Amino acid sequence: MSITSFSFLCFFAAVLLLYYLIPKKAQWGFLLLVSCVFFLFSVRAADGGWYVVFCPLASVAAVYVAARLIDRTKEQKKKKAALICAVLFCIGLLCALKFFHLGLIAPMGISFYTLTLLGYLFDVYYEIGTVQNNYGKLLLFGCYFPTLVSGPIMKYKEMEGQLYQGRRFDYRRVTFGMQRMLWGFFKKLVISERMALVANEVFDNYGKYAGFEIWVGAVAFTFQLYTDFGGCMDIVLGISECFGIKLPENFNAPFLARNISEYWRRWHISLGNWLREYLFYPLLRTRFFMELPKKLKARLGKKGAKQATTFSAMFLLWFAIGYWHGGTWNYIIGSGLLHWFYIVSGELMEPVFARWRAFLHIEKEQRWFVWFARLRTFFLVTLGLVFFRNAEVLDAVRMIGRGFLAFNPQIFFNGTLFSLGLDWIEAVIAVVSLAILGWVSRLQQTEPVRERLEKRGILLRWAVLYALLFYVILLGQYGPGYSASEFIYQNFRV
Repeated sequence: MSITSFSFLCFFAAVLLLYYLIPKKAQWGFLLLVSCVFFLFSVRAADGGWYVVFCPLASVAAVYVAARLIDRTKEQKKKKAALICAVLFCIGLLCALKFFHLGLIAPMGISFYTLTLLGYLFDVYYEIGTVQNNYGKLLLFGCYFPTLVSGPIMKYKEMEGQLYQGRRFDYRRVTFGMQRMLWGFFKKLVISERMALVANEVFDNYGKYAGFEIWVGAVAFTFQLYTDFGGCMDIVLGISECFGIKLPENFNAPFLARNISEYWRRWHISLGNWLREYLFYPLLRTRFFMELPKKLKARLGKKGAKQATTFSAMFLLWFAIGYWHGGTWNYIIGSGLLHWFYIVSGELMEPVFARWRAFLHIEKEQRWFVWFARLRTFFLVTLGLVFFRNAEVLDAVRMIGRGFLAFNPQIFFNGTLFSLGLDWIEAVIAVVSLAILGWVSRLQQTEPVRERLEKRGILLRWAVLYALLFYVILLGQYGPGYSASEFIYQNFRV
C-alpha cells in the first residue's frame, strides 16, 4: 500500500478518526493493530511470501528476550552473550533477506526496524536506556506503521513517552501534520516524478549523450532521490504528528551544506546518528583501535597516528553505510567509500586550502564563497549518486567520462533539453517547483514555515495552503498513462 495512493489516504483518515474516538488507554494498542494490518496489506500488495510476516515478530522477540536477560543478570559474560546472540540473529536475518540474494523477499522496512530495535538493545546493554517488559509495546516501537515505509530510525528513550501515551484531539497538531503531509506530496508528486523522467532517459541511454546532457541527468537524479525520500519523510512525519507522536527529523536542507561532513549531518540524519553512536564510537573503544595510535606514533607522529586511527575506523563506518544501502559495489562506492575519500582528503588538505584562502584574501563566510562551497558539495554528492544509480560500477565510470567528453552549453538554449524527457511546459513546472523548494528550505533555516504561516492572517494562510493543494492535484505526476483528473476519478471508484 503506497503512502501516496488514494487507498492509503482513505485508510489513514479512518484510522485517525477511530484513534481519537476510542479511550486514550487503548490508543497504543490500536496503533499496534493498525501497524499489523498495514504490514499485512503491504505484504499482500507486494505479492510476498507470507513467511515475511514472522520476520518482525521474530526480531522483536529476540531483542525482547535479550533485553530482559541483560537487565536481570549481573554477570557481564551473560549480558554480552545475550547481546551478541540477539545482534547476530537480527543482522543475520537482515542480511539473509536483503543482501544475500537467496530468492527470498525482504519484508517492508526490515533495515529500519532492525536498526531501531538494535539501538534499543544497545542502550539497555550500556545501561543508558530502560527495559520494556511488554512485548506488544516493544513490537509497536519497532514496527510503528508510518516508519515501516522508510524510517526514520527511532531511539527508544525519545519515543517511550510518546507511543504509549493517550491523547485528546488537538486541532493545531492535526492541521500541522496534514500541512507537513501536503508538503511531502508536493515534493514527491510534483518534483520527484518529473525529475525521474529526465534521470531515467539519461541514465538508461547514457551512450547517446555527452557533456552537459550527462550532468543534467545526474542532477535530475540527485533532486529525484532527495524529493522522493525527503517527500516520503514529510508524509511519514506528518502522519505521525496527526497522532501526536513526534518522530525524529531525517533531513535538514542537505543541499545547503558546505562540505560532505555537514551534508551527512543534514541527510538521512537518523541513520548517521545511529551508525556514529552504535558503530563508530564503539569501534574506537575496541582494544585494536585504542592501541593503534601507540603503534603508529613512531612513524606518523602523535597527530598523524591519531588521524590514521580515526580514518581507519571511518573507513569501516563508510563501508557499512554503503553496504547498508544495497550490498553491492555501486552502493558501497557511491554512498560509502567515495564519501569517506571526500572527508579524509578534505581534512588532510585543509591546511593547504587555508593557505590558499589567506593568499587570495578569501574569507570563508563571504557570500560568494559560501555558495561556491555549496555548489562544490552538491557536485561531489552528484558524482557519488551516479554510482548509486547505475547497477554496474563500470557504467558509472563510463557515464562520468562521457560527462567530460564535450563542452556543449548550447543545449540550454537550442531546445535539446526538451528531448530529455520533459517538454518545455513540464520543464518550466519543474524549475518553478524547484525554486519554491529552495526558497522554503532557506526560510525553514530561521523559523518553521508552518509557524510563519500561523502568524499570518487566516485568509493568507488558507490561500497559501489551498494554492499548494491545487498545485499538487493539478500538476502532480501520478504514473505512466495517468493525468491528474484520471487519477482522481479512478481512485474515487476504487
